[in-house]
Amino acid sequence: MQTPDIPPTDLAYFDPGDGRRIAYRLREPKGGSPTVVFLPGYASDMDGAKAEAIDLFCGARGLGCLRFDYSGTGSSGGDFGAGTLERWLDEAVAAIDMLTEGTIILAGSSMGGWIALHAAMKRPSRVKGLLGIAAAPDFTDWGFTAEEKEQLNRDGKLERANPYGSEPSVTYLGFALSGQAHRLLHSPIDLKIPVRLVHGEQDQEVPMGVPIKLLQDLRSSDVQLRLIKGGGHRLSEPHEIHAILTELVGLVELVL
Repeated sequence: MQTPDIPPTDLAYFDPGDGRRIAYRLREPKGGSPTVVFLPGYASDMDGAKAEAIDLFCGARGLGCLRFDYSGTGSSGGDFGAGTLERWLDEAVAAIDMLTEGTIILAGSSMGGWIALHAAMKRPSRVKGLLGIAAAPDFTDWGFTAEEKEQLNRDGKLERANPYGSEPSVTYLGFALSGQAHRLLHSPIDLKIPVRLVHGEQDQEVPMGVPIKLLQDLRSSDVQLRLIKGGGHRLSEPHEIHAILTELVGLVELVL
């Protein structure tokens, strides 16, 4: 909930250049401070507990904060089924270019962590720090069984039980193919900026080996992994959000 001295940011829309209507909320930085760009997870949006906590954190400290919804999700227009990793990555880079100035810290949740890694490599002169929250790079590779991949290739989509709601979680073949084309793990990841990873020890969706492998593959010499005992994938409990914000504090201090 927004506090009286930190006014809420207005919902607005931008067009990356081809008629897409992308919803965003922007908090302008003060005094040349960096802007934190929050990147949601798959089928998620900018109004979750972690995103709002980061926005309030930024507002209290004079930092900028940009949140947005990928096309086909949340308040943005478009068809979710047409979404691909490449399409949503392009929207993230367009948001950085069109809506912000100066130094950027990327904060990516789950799939958003995968997109953040690519966006940081595309804008090395702007992105000076990265926070991965249950980051899930390459989940189209390790996140499905052989049988599920076969069904996805055969039917063009895959429905699985959604642990967070009654509606099934749907993955489309176009997204899966785009993910395969944007794999990062098992080869050097050309980022030399500070990276902080926060991961739940009991994450049932992103195995512990993923952040460990990411830590190994990043070329940066300043990569730290914080494990939260008992934490699941969402990392939305108060003590988990506190841990996330603690890592963000450290990144802000490094880039100021």
